[in-house]
This record gives sequence, structure tokens and C-alpha cells, in this order.
Amino acid sequence: MVKLYGIKTCGSVKKAMQFLDSKGVEYTLVDFKKESPSLEKIECWLKFVPLKTLLNHKGTTYKKLGLKDKNLDDSGIKQWLIDAPLLIKRPVIESKKGKKEQVIVGFDEKLYEEIWG
Repeated sequence: MVKLYGIKTCGSVKKAMQFLDSKGVEYTLVDFKKESPSLEKIECWLKFVPLKTLLNHKGTTYKKLGLKDKNLDDSGIKQWLIDAPLLIKRPVIESKKGKKEQVIVGFDEKLYEEIWG
């Protein structure tokens, strides 16, 4: 079972979808423009990746909101991720093979190949 979170127009999300399609991996796309992640979902992802990985510091949304200057703590950052999910580095992929669960953030073809190749 694979769930891919992101937006359809994002280049990294498109690459991830093309990769998964080419490997015959079935997945469900959850579009951040239609559905924001809950705090529970973000907390779940944080069991696998650090908050600094999940927050897209280089993105347009981060810069437009001036978050660098806001001196936010972790709970403040989590709230921003819920309120403005385009701040989340994309794609976020939840994957479960047998009993092994993982969360992958960003497009990494080499890592994808190791998992689904």
C-alpha cells in the first residue's frame, strides 16, 4: 500500500508518479490543495523523518510567508504545515511492505529504485 501526498503540478511529485507508474506500483494520490494533513498525520510522519526535512525551507510559500523571521518552535511549525500544506516538502510517500512501514520525503530516484526497483 502506497500513499503519495503532494500536488499534481509539482515537478517532484510528477517524477515520483512517473517512477511509480513505470514500476507498476499502485498508489493513491492525496492532493494538498484539496486536503490538508492533520496534526496526527504530521506526528506520524515525524516518527520517520525530522521536522526540518518535512518543512520546505526553499519553497516559494516559505519565503512569501516570511517564516524564517518568525522564530517558530516545533509546535508553531506543525501548525503552519497544517494551515499551509504547500510548506511541506513534496512528495511525502507512505509505504508499507509486509510489516515494514516507511515515510519518504522528496524525490530520490536511487532510494525509490532500492524500494520498488
